[in-house]
Amino acid sequence: MAPTVKCPTCSQSVVFEEASRHRPFCSERCKLIDLGEWATESYVMEGPPLEEEDLSEGLEDMEISPKNWS
Repeated sequence: MAPTVKCPTCSQSVVFEEASRHRPFCSERCKLIDLGEWATESYVMEGPPLEEEDLSEGLEDMEISPKNWS
């Protein structure tokens, strides 16, 4: 028997199995609400603040041009 978990968004019970399309969420709606929370930075991961050089580290080696945008 598959375990039951609570939807992270609305706390509704969800059977955690392959047939549950949106697991661990109960629905596409709850999945999108959660994505929106990450996109608006309502959720954050704890850790030390990043320095400016950390953000650009490795970008020099990347080829960025419109031909790579597909």
